[in-house]
Amino acid sequence: MPDNNVVILVDVQNIYYTCRQGFGRNFDYNQFWNMATHNKDGSPRTVVKAIAYAVDRGDEKQKQFQNILRAIGFQVKLKPYIQRADGTSKGDWDVGITLDAVEYAPEADTLVLASGDGDFGILVQRLQHKFQSRVEVYGVEQLTADSLISAADHYVPIQDKLLLK
Repeated sequence: MPDNNVVILVDVQNIYYTCRQGFGRNFDYNQFWNMATHNKDGSPRTVVKAIAYAVDRGDEKQKQFQNILRAIGFQVKLKPYIQRADGTSKGDWDVGITLDAVEYAPEADTLVLASGDGDFGILVQRLQHKFQSRVEVYGVEQLTADSLISAADHYVPIQDKLLLK
């Protein structure tokens, strides 16, 4: 039976930096949306919720990118960029992504997570156990934690077809 209801959660910072590091290119969100919103047989899925989690630096180029994400169909959640006195920065969404995954999992047949962060391995296992969720993970293979890949029901390596030219 096809998976008809889908929740899509994107760790924008992780995807941006791993695509840049792995390929020197940017992620193709339109192609990703097309893949995530269809079953393998090509039948459409109903999007229950689609959220892109990003850090807000307040610059114009970033605002344009956020508007593109919204036009594709994502709700964009922003967290302020924090620059510490020692030069390090903070802006991850791990807790926010986890809370939303647990909140929306009961409404979906499949949860799609775009991130390579190994911290999400335990989340994937919990979603599978508690909600019988099917979890698909998209990530840059050489930069995605093995624990996350092995926890996923289906892993999709980000390669050429998911990168902008």
